Amino acid sequence: MAALTNAKRLVVKIGSALLVDAASGALRQEWLTSLADDIAMIRGRGTDVIVVSSGSIALGRGILGLPLTSLALEQSQAAAAVGQIRLARAYEEALSPHGIVTGQVLVTLEDSQDRRRYLNSRATMETMLGLGVTPIVNENDTIATDEIRYGDNDRLAAQVAVTVGADQLVLLSDVDGLYTANPKMNSSAKHIDTVEKITPEIESMAGDAGSGLSKGGMITKVMAARIATEAGCAMAIALGTENSPLRALENGAPATWFTAQTDPQAARKRWISAMKPRGTVIVDAGAGNALERGKSLLPAGVVQINGSFGRGDLVAISNANGVQLGQGLIRYTSAEARQIMGRRSADIVEILGYEGRAALVHRDDMVL
Repeated sequence: MAALTNAKRLVVKIGSALLVDAASGALRQEWLTSLADDIAMIRGRGTDVIVVSSGSIALGRGILGLPLTSLALEQSQAAAAVGQIRLARAYEEALSPHGIVTGQVLVTLEDSQDRRRYLNSRATMETMLGLGVTPIVNENDTIATDEIRYGDNDRLAAQVAVTVGADQLVLLSDVDGLYTANPKMNSSAKHIDTVEKITPEIESMAGDAGSGLSKGGMITKVMAARIATEAGCAMAIALGTENSPLRALENGAPATWFTAQTDPQAARKRWISAMKPRGTVIVDAGAGNALERGKSLLPAGVVQINGSFGRGDLVAISNANGVQLGQGLIRYTSAEARQIMGRRSADIVEILGYEGRAALVHRDDMVL
């Protein structure tokens, strides 16, 4: 079974009902302070932590004095605009006493569906984590309409976990896991500690249980588990209403763990392998040898570009004899790649007029 002590990269999802008091619309400051203590403890042993937090609309609604009942789209977006500032400041103030720098990342469904935006999100969060920053991710409710919404932060959290290659995801909720039936309606419902595989029977157990401020029920959590586990990320549904919820989970509090079906890197490589190349990048012998040693593909080692492709598209990588060495997601358009091929990465800004990525294809986006 997965355990927080084993996590290398952890995504934690916080629901609105945990962060914001339903009656007053005010931030639950004591609870957030205890969560910050948990995050500092986990980061202290070398684990990367990404927070996916609901709460911007709930906070903004309280500040603006809007009703707790359903809001019009424009009211929700206005509440989100006000609440996002308060939410980001709340996390900054809670984590800064631990010496932890935070950064806000706002996304929409389009950001994971479009490969160019997906690569941008991945690169940004990877850089933030490399610099020791804890990303605070939320859906960009100020601009998202129904057509480009996740609709719930459970699935958003799962997609963030996939994007950053997390090996564990924890959904903190107002329930302590999955039951054989809705425990609020059926006193004989039994708690499920571990789900090895998500079957139709498991899905049928996911009733619609949620609070007034939360949009997601158990069904969205099981859907999130499917996304996460198929990408190599174990997931837990755990009770988050009390203080120090991550410490409680680590100390054995009841939860449901969904077992990862592979590991994150293998899942990503399999995804890349299944795609069809849009073009071909031909490399010299030196670059071919570097790729075999696990290096990224730099512009200096490229001798020819074939085909027309956009940034984020898949390209085949071949040597001068036409032997395909592998394939990967390229970080430049075909026109840009032709301009910088054979040149040093340090020359990219002079050639293209803007600062670009050092690698044409990063090793993490490549399958040999």
